[in-house]
Amino acid sequence: MCVVFTVMVLSPAASGQPSALVGGTLERQATEGSRVTVSASQAAGPVPLPGALSPMLATPSRRREFDSGWILERKLDGVRALAYRDGDQVRLVSRNGKSIEAGYPELVEALAAQPVQRFVVDGEIVALDNHGVTSFELLQRRMQLRDAARARATGVTVTYYLFDLLHLEGYDTTRLPLRSRKQLLRRAIRFGGPLRYTLHRNADGEAPLADACARGWEGLIAKRAEGPYVQRRSPDWLKLKCSAAQELVIGGFTEPAGSRVGFGALLLGYFEDGRLRYAGKVGTGFDAATLHRLRAAMDGLARSDSPFADPVPERDAHWVEPRLVAQVAFTDWTRDGRLRHPRFLALREDKDAHDVVREQ
Repeated sequence: MCVVFTVMVLSPAASGQPSALVGGTLERQATEGSRVTVSASQAAGPVPLPGALSPMLATPSRRREFDSGWILERKLDGVRALAYRDGDQVRLVSRNGKSIEAGYPELVEALAAQPVQRFVVDGEIVALDNHGVTSFELLQRRMQLRDAARARATGVTVTYYLFDLLHLEGYDTTRLPLRSRKQLLRRAIRFGGPLRYTLHRNADGEAPLADACARGWEGLIAKRAEGPYVQRRSPDWLKLKCSAAQELVIGGFTEPAGSRVGFGALLLGYFEDGRLRYAGKVGTGFDAATLHRLRAAMDGLARSDSPFADPVPERDAHWVEPRLVAQVAFTDWTRDGRLRHPRFLALREDKDAHDVVREQ
């Protein structure tokens, strides 16, 4: 016995998508009016449209070699969202279960115009800059809005990249292999306008992370091609991130909390026109020995006032003479000149603090 889904599919040219993903071509098997056959033992149904699902989450990984049992997708820097359509009703739900459809009226309209009446899809809402790179800074102008008119008035265009299908016309598809789910997604949804299909390439060897980073991407997501969709963090999805890195000057620190030793976070900056500008804080990347060693070094450089030219929003901070230089990895700079997702790498003893400037 089998369940046969028959849905119309756009031709590749009509979908408005590029044909390659970081040096590899997208696997395309869809043809106009094709039939997709899946086993009834895998696609559970008929079942009601689920009221609430938790998204499958990727596990951070340093792995770089993958065999043909994996596929690679672009890692997007935006807002994760599950979309539910049940006839005339469309809901967009954030990763933590909040309804966000009021802030993205153009996405609701595009989902409501689909030829299939009942589905649940998973994807990422992003804002793209003029170079086609996802910009979290642009997206922030809309993230907190819950009024359709105000959201449109921002002038920020959003795109919803879909990468998974969890339910289709009364059938639970989460137990299907990922390849089958992506094929069904490609056939079921009419892509165009603010809806995009997330391209993938078949893995076979080293993941092209350097190429992805050179394009300004957040990184790659490696997914086990035959894996089911599970509502939790899973090693079947691996997050391979790009990080920027540069030297930054230590101007202070916070006290440790809980079982932490040494200090809580380093307060960092860079020099601009002779002034130390505040760049944010870093609280990850340290082992116990480094925490103790850095605290001892900073205690020897203690001062009573802040060395930063900017206000530092840290209560009860400890200030130090700006002489120590830290190597820090991070993903990006925010609009107000702060580090995004910083991680301590090392103390640089070969770099003079006054030579540290913000690198582009």
